[in-house]
Amino acid sequence: MNRIYLDHTATTPLDPRVLEAMTPYLSGVFGNASSVHSYGREAKQALERAREAVAGAIGASPGELFFTSGGTESDNFAVLGTARAMGRKGRKKVITSAAEHHAVLDACLGLRDEGFDVVVLPVTARGDVNADALAGAISPQVALASIMWANNEVGTITDVGPLSDLARAHGIPLHTDAVQALGRIPLSVNQPAVDLMTITAHKCYGPKGVGALYIRKGTEVDPLLRGGGQERGKRPGTENVALAVGFARAAELAVAEMETESSRLKSLRDRLEAMLRERFPSLVVNGNPASRLPHILNVCFDSSAFPLEGEMLVPGLDLLGIAVTSGSACTSGSMQPSHVLSAMGRDTETARSAIRFSFGRSNSVEELSRVVEAVAEAAGKARRYDRQ
Repeated sequence: MNRIYLDHTATTPLDPRVLEAMTPYLSGVFGNASSVHSYGREAKQALERAREAVAGAIGASPGELFFTSGGTESDNFAVLGTARAMGRKGRKKVITSAAEHHAVLDACLGLRDEGFDVVVLPVTARGDVNADALAGAISPQVALASIMWANNEVGTITDVGPLSDLARAHGIPLHTDAVQALGRIPLSVNQPAVDLMTITAHKCYGPKGVGALYIRKGTEVDPLLRGGGQERGKRPGTENVALAVGFARAAELAVAEMETESSRLKSLRDRLEAMLRERFPSLVVNGNPASRLPHILNVCFDSSAFPLEGEMLVPGLDLLGIAVTSGSACTSGSMQPSHVLSAMGRDTETARSAIRFSFGRSNSVEELSRVVEAVAEAAGKARRYDRQ
């Protein structure tokens, strides 16, 4: 069976050009970047070149970029590290949104055990945060606000500008999870200004196991780990030079090819959406139609018109050779509906029928008809006629 991969938000395949860049650092150049001898210096030089390249992809200074093990660690680092640093000054309140990735949402909620007040802002029916909602939650006690740049499930791009203006006017550090945005849309830590930004490599054809956290100079953030002076004392542990080099090459390529590739992916997304709408009148498209990532299409079936055993859709499509998911890969094994769709106001049964298609470099227009036919077959098998 010729399989079709439409889960590029979960992970992307490693670009051969990235593997080529990494290969010398998986064998010959093996030194510890903290060692002062020639082997260590060679590794250190490669690490710092990688840092410069990744920082450049988001308009940051290399000295403000810290390598981590991935997006989840970076989100936890930003949320817990900033909250704890500001908490010592008596600022014991954090603000986030109901549509955040669990790496942010759960980290924020966990701070309640440390005496923090956690405010979870509602999102609109399109999945974004209204600036008025943030304004209503601001007080002198706020240690951090964390609002994602672009949603990983429905693709909605948040208008970060007004949120940034509010945060800066009140001296509140602003963190944003931009994991899905890197290489898909223009991204800068300065336009609009954010104080912390999470990015990771494996969403843009780089290796798994490496991410980064941007920390604006002057932002107070406690390290999560103890035991070494690596990453300027912020993130101890021997740096993985090969992964950092791979991240750098992936980021460079993604940014260089972004305009052409994003346009192509948007065309595929829009065409599949039109084909599915024509085939299924009860289809609901999730996200902001005017401001979405180009590679994500999230749909579900209106439970009042087309009731389904929603949990059957994704495995049913997999049996037909179509790899998709119902939401975040981190929670895809859960029987609960997407917390993002629930926050957007979808009823439980409708949310359980969600399918997230996410396009990448391997996809083509020739695949779309087969995808639509597979959805029709899987939905037909999952349909509940007892509700008719």
